[in-house]
Amino acid sequence: MSLRGAYTLWAPVYDALLASGTHALRARSLRRLGSQSGRDIVLLGIGTGLDLPSLPPGNRYTGIDLTPAMLARANRRAQRLDLSISLQLGDVHRLDLPDASFDAVILHLILAVVPDPVACLREAARIARPDAPLLILDKFLKPGQAAPLRRLINPLMRRLATRTDVVFEAVLAQVPGLRLLEDRPVAAGGWFREITLERR
Repeated sequence: MSLRGAYTLWAPVYDALLASGTHALRARSLRRLGSQSGRDIVLLGIGTGLDLPSLPPGNRYTGIDLTPAMLARANRRAQRLDLSISLQLGDVHRLDLPDASFDAVILHLILAVVPDPVACLREAARIARPDAPLLILDKFLKPGQAAPLRRLINPLMRRLATRTDVVFEAVLAQVPGLRLLEDRPVAAGGWFREITLERR
């Protein structure tokens, strides 16, 4: 099943499954944006818009997702909030966005979902302005971590919803021009991590 097909099926129940369990993690991650206004900020893999209530006001937001069913729910959520946001259908592996066009890039629960996390991170780096932060929240294996169960279930999970075998350090090593500012565990014994990169 394609990623779009899988998330079209997940869209009606996505919020019920993930909203309460990820709300605090999302909100804490987005506090890294600070309160500055007037910025251009993009959310890659915006899904149903669960991040939207925690975004600081006064910025111009762009939300990208591969799945129309997810974007429809994000749009309904956005209409209830006082945000300036443009929602666009797009593939995070090949973004139809100009180089160096955003002051911050948000990647929440997307790098370990997409088939090619390296391509996704390369695109995120390309559209970020110099010194712009890339804010990542996702689940990653540690380098050399055996994690036999996570690796065993990965072939099934990657078809249904997400990958369970992504090693962030291996992804980052293939994307030049990014500097690691912060990397800290936030949940599930360190499987979920909050990572801040900077476009050099």
